[in-house]
Amino acid sequence: MTCYEDLMYRGLIKDVASSDLQKVLDGEPISFYWGTDPTADSLHVGHYSSLITAKRLAKYGHHPILLVGGATGLIGDPRPTAEREIISKETIDKYFEGIKKQVSDIFDGNVEIVNNYDWFKNISWIDFLRDTGKYININYMLNKDIINRRLETGITFAEFAYTLMQGYDYLYLYENKNVTLECAGSDQWGNITTGVDLISKKLGKEVNAFTMPLILDANGNKIGKSEGNAVWLDKNKTSSYKLYQYLINTPDSKVEEYLKVFTFLGKKEIDAVMSKHNAKPEDRLAQDTLAHEFICDLHGEAEFDKAEKISKALFTDEIYSLSKEDILGALEGVPTFTIKDSETILDLLINNNICSSRREAREFLTAGAIKVNNKAVNDENEVIDSSKLIDNSILILKKGKKNYYIGIYNN
Repeated sequence: MTCYEDLMYRGLIKDVASSDLQKVLDGEPISFYWGTDPTADSLHVGHYSSLITAKRLAKYGHHPILLVGGATGLIGDPRPTAEREIISKETIDKYFEGIKKQVSDIFDGNVEIVNNYDWFKNISWIDFLRDTGKYININYMLNKDIINRRLETGITFAEFAYTLMQGYDYLYLYENKNVTLECAGSDQWGNITTGVDLISKKLGKEVNAFTMPLILDANGNKIGKSEGNAVWLDKNKTSSYKLYQYLINTPDSKVEEYLKVFTFLGKKEIDAVMSKHNAKPEDRLAQDTLAHEFICDLHGEAEFDKAEKISKALFTDEIYSLSKEDILGALEGVPTFTIKDSETILDLLINNNICSSRREAREFLTAGAIKVNNKAVNDENEVIDSSKLIDNSILILKKGKKNYYIGIYNN
């Protein structure tokens, strides 16, 4: 496949501003950019579709530039509902460094990373109005979808001017780094076309742009921090195990789309995976393939192997092969309690408020609904002592089908 054919097959081209995007993508190497504002110290899965699309373009010989908006991040891209919270300059700088390192690692250093604060800090307010604002008509800006949707509820002038700043970014990169293509998520279409129009009006030059469809979860929601469902790319914020669980639980209705968007598997490979998956969907081959390709590309084979090991061991007899750190990382947020020497299971359930009464505790025990390290406990007088510990320090208690607790031994 050519570069253009590859992106089309994967459904990665939505809106286009170009007289011939296919010729641009399949022609001589060009410099292109995509951007993000540093609103956190890590990117998330919602960003990864753009990152991996940029890696695809790089594999076809094009030069990638990531713009991290140290200046635009101080203003905030207009949201459909309300103004973004203002972030301090110090926090923006910290976030920039985190994203810079993260993206450099993902690209193995083969990416150029720029900060638009480096050029905006030297532009006076008057110069920006004269040299940029005069080329963009106010009616043109009002017709931008994101701005138009905010007119009834109100939009600040700072947010309103954001599109001019992003448009200037493209102008600056065109003049200083010969960038002739911008790509981004479809929610950035209005800002992207401002840059294309600004270059055309001010310099009389044609540049190119395209957007990618936003990647949605199974409920049709945008995957991102503002939606409250962020899955972070930083393994210290979202462990490889949690990322594995997120991917392995991808519904069948989304898994083929995600294989196309988030992996470098070719059409024949994806077709083969989906053929086997559809013949026996309960084996979740497509989801396992997605998790493998995604995590190996992002964090490496060792992290995938670790995540898979924890996933398989956590609910089987192999649980004793895990470390305390493995379990605490995998079950982050699960309630914890302290294990006392020679305490019976009945007392443990009552003393730690796992059951509300001795009667309730006995009912769960009799029904086999209390498990310690995946084994049912029926005898209310069974002692929970150090012999039950995993890694000499911890155990997992399960009540019913979904309620987990972590017992930590302090000797």
